Amino acid sequence: MTIFTGGCQCGAVRFRVEGGLGQASICHCRMCQKAFGSFYAPLVSVPDGALAWTRREPKRFRSSNLVQRGFCEDCGTPLTYEAPDGIALAIGAFDDPAAVAPAIQFGTEAKIAYVDGLHELPERSTEADVESNPYLSKLVSRQHPDRPGEDEMPLQGPVA
Repeated sequence: MTIFTGGCQCGAVRFRVEGGLGQASICHCRMCQKAFGSFYAPLVSVPDGALAWTRREPKRFRSSNLVQRGFCEDCGTPLTYEAPDGIALAIGAFDDPAAVAPAIQFGTEAKIAYVDGLHELPERSTEADVESNPYLSKLVSRQHPDRPGEDEMPLQGPVA
């Protein structure tokens, strides 16, 4: 059985998905842009009964009359999109986001025009940036590691 794990940046909220994932997508709608504080929201749907919160549940904000969005109340990481047809998780919150490739784009009427050209921008690794930003050499991350912790026991059953 395939198992996916993930959680927020600080590790206060963690999840586990057993079995396959649904459709992975990017949503460009303005509501998703604001919810993620980004150009778009990368999301993947989760089959009913496959998701378990293994360390706390996210806090939720009702962004419309039909949708609520889950996030970590400690660090603010966006985690869920919850609608009448099911729940989707933020792809970036997975411990291995590269394993969840988007297959479709939604809400393209609000797509920011320069998004399609981002791949053409010059690139620089973090290591290459240390010379111009010396504080980076002293940086100590407080981010939860991208792997499930041994202390993560399920606090409740699967989310419906």
